[in-house]
Amino acid sequence: MKVPRKRYILFAIAALLYSLFVIWIGVFWFLFGIILIFDHFITRFLFKIRKFIKLPAVLTETLEWISAIVTALLAVIIIRTLFVEAYNIPTPSMEQTLLVGDYLFVSKLSYGPKIPNTPIGFPFTHNTMPFTKDRKSYSEKVQWPYKRLLGLGKVRYNDVVVFNFPEGDTIVKELPDQNYYSLIRNYGRKTILSQYEIITRPVDKRENFVKRCVGLPGDTLELRHSSIFVNGRELTQQPFIQFNYYVRTNGEKLDSIFITDLELTEADRLYDPSRESYVFPLTANQAAKIRELPNIQVVTRLENTTKPLSYFSFFPYSPDYPWTEDNFGPLVIPEKNQTVRLSIKNLLLYRRIIEVYEKNHLEVRDSIIFINHEPRNSYTFGMDYFFMLGDNRHNSADSRIWGFVPEDHVVGKAVLVWLSIDRSKKGWKRFRWHKMFKKIN
Repeated sequence: MKVPRKRYILFAIAALLYSLFVIWIGVFWFLFGIILIFDHFITRFLFKIRKFIKLPAVLTETLEWISAIVTALLAVIIIRTLFVEAYNIPTPSMEQTLLVGDYLFVSKLSYGPKIPNTPIGFPFTHNTMPFTKDRKSYSEKVQWPYKRLLGLGKVRYNDVVVFNFPEGDTIVKELPDQNYYSLIRNYGRKTILSQYEIITRPVDKRENFVKRCVGLPGDTLELRHSSIFVNGRELTQQPFIQFNYYVRTNGEKLDSIFITDLELTEADRLYDPSRESYVFPLTANQAAKIRELPNIQVVTRLENTTKPLSYFSFFPYSPDYPWTEDNFGPLVIPEKNQTVRLSIKNLLLYRRIIEVYEKNHLEVRDSIIFINHEPRNSYTFGMDYFFMLGDNRHNSADSRIWGFVPEDHVVGKAVLVWLSIDRSKKGWKRFRWHKMFKKIN
């Protein structure tokens, strides 16, 4: 039987696209799949065999359904792993850019998709089984090393980035929503380990965070009175960045509808009736609108200019670095192949990188730093690192709290809000129609 020319053309196109895909992911034994593509378009051998094998109609229909389901599952898994994935926003740390109840599309292609470190797991789950809080949905019997495929670009200033929480490698089973390392700093390791069960997680199974990138590898970053300076130059603040404002009225409470229109969550609405005053996280434009109200006496942006009461509050948790959320740094952000001189003081900044993220043995004996059992006075970084901040600057747990974000934790770029739901409302009012299918800036 003569094969039509059209089939050869279709085979050539399919084989070329498939070959480019295999080269991109770097798993070259997948090239054997071209044999199946050749058979599908040219020889049709498998199709002919199926015609000669007589199976019961029920079995044939069942196999067709199974084949369709498996094909659909594989397609969705490939799309989620390599191209785009959906996420939701659980906290107000990125208001007004992203609100609680926003559902996002995150582009894996923007920075290059990561090959999963933990490939064996229950489909379409992250780190726990459905309807459970602590039962793992994955197996760590197979662990692949970090590998990122070629992407469309690199992380840039002001990108909204989704990443695995750097301090999410260890979890207190009974307190899954609290940071294990914060608990250790506040209550002591012995207290926590003696009273609770501890769970560890690989990089790709840590909780997903979303923040804005303000510092790139190799930068020197500093916050002065909440303004961001990178390499000595001020970084342009986006107009939707929020800070806490003190608002005092003449005794008349603010209209509840007006407050709702500001799209502030209930947790953000702090009111002191004894002083007729509020504390709100606001953008500059929102603050200006409040100032125009006739019953307003004072609208002042708050700033933490005093030394923290506890040095455990901000990275790197030392009186040698008395930083706050508004005045932080200067801090050098590590870059791959960059060498830094080490001292007992600055080791506090880079210890977690050396020990945890880049998996070296580190100890200090008699004020001498040993890395992998050798005395060292310098260290060369093996990865790039980033500095991330929430847009709700006074209500965000970000790099000011837990430090750098390693490149192998970066998941992708938040690009689109496809659904937005206000859970405090009912019916059609729950839907924030003006936010749906809105590009994220």
